[in-house]
Amino acid sequence: MKSYLLLITGMMVVTYLPRLLPLLIMTGRPLPPVLKRFLRYIPYTALSALIIRGIMQSGPDMRLATVVGILAAGICSWLRGSLVLSVLISIIAAFIVLQV
Repeated sequence: MKSYLLLITGMMVVTYLPRLLPLLIMTGRPLPPVLKRFLRYIPYTALSALIIRGIMQSGPDMRLATVVGILAAGICSWLRGSLVLSVLISIIAAFIVLQV
């Protein structure tokens, strides 16, 4: 039991420190414009990586739902720019296609 507690505590520290240190180091310092521009594109890059992986792994019976989900995510992201909304719209669109 003691080793599990030590393992969980170690994993917690290793997960939390990379998130905390940049916040502590960069507090009060302005970010360079290049870094701001880079950080602004990370959510879209993550969404693209998830979508591309989904395309590559989709089975033949899921092709239409995959294409509809991709189109819905792309259009929503282009019009609204919201990552969460794009993912939700994509999931709903793919679900509707699978139910029909």
